[in-house]
Amino acid sequence: MHVNRIRQLAAGVAVGWLLGGLPIHAQDRKAEAAARQAMDNFMAAFNSRDVHAWAATLNYPHVRFASNQVRIYQSAEEFARGDADYPKRLAPWDHSRWDSMQVIQSGPDKVHFAVIFVRFDVSGKEIGRFPSLYIVTLQNGHWGVQARSSFAP
Repeated sequence: MHVNRIRQLAAGVAVGWLLGGLPIHAQDRKAEAAARQAMDNFMAAFNSRDVHAWAATLNYPHVRFASNQVRIYQSAEEFARGDADYPKRLAPWDHSRWDSMQVIQSGPDKVHFAVIFVRFDVSGKEIGRFPSLYIVTLQNGHWGVQARSSFAP
């Protein structure tokens, strides 16, 4: 067996163990590529400060677990109304980037990512690093982030 395949299988066993023995779905490389593009679109729209562009990168209902709260947005319009002030709320935030993005599970219409994203101020100084779980789904031909759980405020 090829060494890389052995590593992939070992990683799957480790993730299964970490998830309490839950079955690991077969990986779907095509879905993973589409979901990664959706994640990159999400970050680009977030950094653009265009809440409508950001809302368009999501699937609905959209769920966010953060700051000891669960928020559920039923539509892009509701999301845009509810998070329009995020640049001010995140001050001194200027931009963010993915530090790491690991597929945990994937199937033809859903991909789970363990990520770390980093927030920076205008000078490029790191102001926060947040491990998170993102779930990206395919709905009506659109790959979008449907759920996020982070330790970010």
